[in-house]
Amino acid sequence: MEAILPKPGIFIVAVSGGVDSMTLLHLLNLEVHKNDKTKLIVAHLDHGIRPDSSLDRKHVQDVSSKLDIPFVYHESKLGAGASEDEARKARYGFLNKVKDSSNATAIVTAHHQDDQIETAIINIIRGSGRKGLTSLKSTDQLLRPLLNYSKKDIINYAKKNNIKWIEDSSNADTKYLRNYIRHQIIPKFDNESRQKFITLLGKQAGVNSELDDLLNLLLNQQDIPGTLDRDWFILLPHNTAKEILASWLRNNNIRTFDKKTLERLVVSGKTARPGLIFPISGARSLKINKNNLALV
Repeated sequence: MEAILPKPGIFIVAVSGGVDSMTLLHLLNLEVHKNDKTKLIVAHLDHGIRPDSSLDRKHVQDVSSKLDIPFVYHESKLGAGASEDEARKARYGFLNKVKDSSNATAIVTAHHQDDQIETAIINIIRGSGRKGLTSLKSTDQLLRPLLNYSKKDIINYAKKNNIKWIEDSSNADTKYLRNYIRHQIIPKFDNESRQKFITLLGKQAGVNSELDDLLNLLLNQQDIPGTLDRDWFILLPHNTAKEILASWLRNNNIRTFDKKTLERLVVSGKTARPGLIFPISGARSLKINKNNLALV
């Protein structure tokens, strides 16, 4: 196993203390010794969901100290009733703050092949559409170098290299959808079914890339940059209009919208009278003009 970084720089490594992230830290530390221009910063968030979570922080801090890698952490105090989504938002909010304050190149997480499968299944259940099948991937700002390795690969490597980790007791609680899928659905995949599913996700990633290029081509042909021609938008089939609007929002750095919001905005964009404004996310809203749709 290896975790390759694309270029020298400062990288924020998200380390929870579990087997995945402890293995990632081990592999990245090996990479650092090959390139003295690469630096790591270990970032650990104590979500405050479990009463014993301070043990995770202590373990990660001790290992970071032994490896002579800077360590930062934060306590969120979300409470035992926090949802997976709340925990994820708190985690990435913390990681991005550390990245910005350190002027780092990118964040590195320990997501692996099993996480890809779980996320795709979750997004199918949630009706996230074609993008949900391939949402777990590496980007320039968020690196996931273990995506080609299975959970089994990671555990075997950790045992072989005497990597110590802490088991998160909440990972066994199947009241969480991800844990249910992890313990009740993924184990039922045989090797052939698993590989077919991974191949399907890879093909979908290619299809998504081609569709995104076509959608961006259409968006770049708008008469007024940053707006959508309303007459053209009204004539689009409903599902096509949703794809167009979703791409337009993402291109304008609006990504925190769900399918209900998207449906509401498409209907409003086609039927609402000019002058009305509809909230999207945060301070951003959609304004209905006579001839176009605009963001305000």
